[in-house]
Amino acid sequence: MRVLSTFVSRFKFVIVVGAFVGALFFILLKYISPMLFAGTTEKIGITGRYSATTLPKEVLFFVGNGLTKLDESGIPEPDLALSWETPDNGKTWIFKLDPNRIWHDGKKVMSQDIKYQFTDLSVETPDSETIVFKLQNSYSAFPVIVSKVVFKKGLLGTGEYKVKKVTVSGNIVQNISLDNEKGDIKVYKFYPTEERTKLAYKLGEVTKIENIINASSFSAWRGAKTEGSIQKGEYVAIFFNNSVSPLSEKNLRQALSYAINKDALGTPRAISPISKNSWAYNPQVKPYEYDMPKAKKIISELPKEITENLEITLTTSPVLLPAAEKIVKDWKDAGVNAEIRVQGAIPQDYQALLVIFDIPDDPDQYSLWHSTQMTSNISKYADPRIDKLLEDGRAIVNAEERKKIYLDFQRFLVEDAPAVFLYYPTTYTVERK
Repeated sequence: MRVLSTFVSRFKFVIVVGAFVGALFFILLKYISPMLFAGTTEKIGITGRYSATTLPKEVLFFVGNGLTKLDESGIPEPDLALSWETPDNGKTWIFKLDPNRIWHDGKKVMSQDIKYQFTDLSVETPDSETIVFKLQNSYSAFPVIVSKVVFKKGLLGTGEYKVKKVTVSGNIVQNISLDNEKGDIKVYKFYPTEERTKLAYKLGEVTKIENIINASSFSAWRGAKTEGSIQKGEYVAIFFNNSVSPLSEKNLRQALSYAINKDALGTPRAISPISKNSWAYNPQVKPYEYDMPKAKKIISELPKEITENLEITLTTSPVLLPAAEKIVKDWKDAGVNAEIRVQGAIPQDYQALLVIFDIPDDPDQYSLWHSTQMTSNISKYADPRIDKLLEDGRAIVNAEERKKIYLDFQRFLVEDAPAVFLYYPTTYTVERK
């Protein structure tokens, strides 16, 4: 005790000051720690016009989940639903929910909460963990369709991030802010054109831009990091208007395909309407490799009423103008009088349309190629054999049988050349170093 008393007496001032500083430190820590351990903030620019129900996947997947999720080849796997079955070959689909999934409001995910905006079907919820969809017709791709992210009212989801704020003008989302429990914040801002998105980056409105086609203007920027990524869920293609002359002539469509030096446009090549990553992809379709002599020969053998005034207008968007210029040059070299028309949106009337097309998650492409779907069948293509394959492909549940159907679908469609499949595009992310 005498030693302790002597120590306290000698160092009393130091002890008092130390206690004061320690108390002050802990008081200040309460206010400083949020700044010291705050999460990251990203301001991300994306091109496109979206409503609250059509936000891009790269945003939605941070916020929520679907009943299923897709692997790299497009096969559905469990997500909010642990399992599913169809007792009647695709007309009724029964999903069993994961009892451990929670909404952002802390409430358990229940079958009554699952609200997809589907038509022509009825929904039953016999208990809180079972949801039953009853369709009018068999539809084998239904488990893929319900991989779409589902929300409760107010954009409440089940993902890592919550929706903090949404700014809307009319029905169009201007920006959406997300945050997570770590304090990380993602603010997505949407712009109508790629040029406007790039300008937003240059003006400092965003610190990162995603999915742009042309990043060449940033090559000289010392503070910009550019990274490319091949998008095998999209392809660049020329859709011909198959309903009117001269492009109703199959031989002409094939000649125009042979005349294009596709390797000069972009890589890797796309040769089919189904993604190279898909479980149903057919790598053995006719590739239409560049063959100018063959293209000229086919054109020379066409009926005179077609070759006399052979003129083709290629319509495209500003971002694909460099590719369009190369294609038109190739067609002119083949003896075709070709020109370019640049438009910001898909026109109602066109001869040949050069676009970037989003490949459906499932190989079912009924809406794009079936003769009855003239609103979404942008090439105005009609063929009874293709119709039958598309009908069978969505009606048969067995995966191996479906694969055989879609292998044939690709082979016959590509042979008929209603479109020219060119390449998988590379998109770029640009961010500040």
